[in-house]
Formats: sequence, C-alpha cells, structure tokens
Amino acid sequence: MSIKETVDGTLITIFVKPNSSKFAIELNEDEIVVYSTEEPEKGKVNREILKELTRFFHTNVKLVSGATSRQKQLTVVGVKKAEIEQALRKK
Repeated sequence: MSIKETVDGTLITIFVKPNSSKFAIELNEDEIVVYSTEEPEKGKVNREILKELTRFFHTNVKLVSGATSRQKQLTVVGVKKAEIEQALRKK
C-alpha cells in the first residue's frame, strides 16, 4: 500500500476506475483502487473522490497530484498512517 505519514497528515496513492456502477474503495494486493460513478470530465471524478473519502475518513482530504490522471495522491489531514490502514482493512 502506498501510504506515507507526513507533517500535514497521511499521503495516500490511489488508482481510480471511473464510470463504475457504484462508488467503492478496494484493496488489490498493495494498491488502493477507488471506483468512481462519475465520468472523467471537468473534475467530476476528483470532486466525488474528495467528497466520499472525506466522509469515509471523517476528516478533510486534499488532492495533491494527479488531477487529470487515474493515479492520484491525496493527503488525509490529521490522520495517522495506522488509522488509514485500519480503516481500509475494515472496508
């Protein structure tokens, strides 16, 4: 899993699959895959991911890089690496 603790929170790398039938977060081997229901146009996927992950982690989530890519880096603000890993394993 690509999870790294930083000063601001925890940096996670995700791979996005747009146009899915439902929003989901899945662990595939060492990769975090996020299924988005939105089409990859005009930032719709990014907005949905930020909204849903903010709800999932109960804290602010910021897009760091990958705005137009399927691979994105996000910062989960104020949450430790161990808490992220635990939340993802429960999912």
